[in-house]
Amino acid sequence: MIDTATKIAAGLERAFVSQGFAEPNVEALRAAADVSLRTLYKYTPSRGEMVLAALEHRHARYIKFVFDDLPQPGPAALEAVIVNIGEWMAREAERGCLFHAAVAAAPRDPRLHDLFKRHKSDVAQRAARVADLGDRENDITVIIEGLTQSWPLMQDAAVNSATSLARCLYH
Repeated sequence: MIDTATKIAAGLERAFVSQGFAEPNVEALRAAADVSLRTLYKYTPSRGEMVLAALEHRHARYIKFVFDDLPQPGPAALEAVIVNIGEWMAREAERGCLFHAAVAAAPRDPRLHDLFKRHKSDVAQRAARVADLGDRENDITVIIEGLTQSWPLMQDAAVNSATSLARCLYH
């Protein structure tokens, strides 16, 4: 059984993925979380907190999906990360990165910007570590961000291009 905070965060994440950040009203968010309004506000006392909870939940799911069960550090591990990101995009983010969408919806929210930066930095650091390319973190970030941003237009072709570019990092 999952705890109430996780249940709320998962429901909020689903609502924001399907309806965006501007569309769902509090009642729709409450219904998505499947809790009372009182419980929703107890755990997430504002709309901003609801967005942050949803994105924190998404970050944890993304990290697990992308980085669990990888080959030994090196080129095969980086390629597996890229393939996993492509699978994530196909299953979970066919319209693009939810973190980018959240920042676009609230461009002046400093806590949201901090979470965005932390998420992107965590992904880049983990990818560089599993790639065994600690000194190429920026290059890996550009490849991963290029993949996630081009996914809605290119789908599998974006994965293929990202994989080709990643191979260049080892030469």
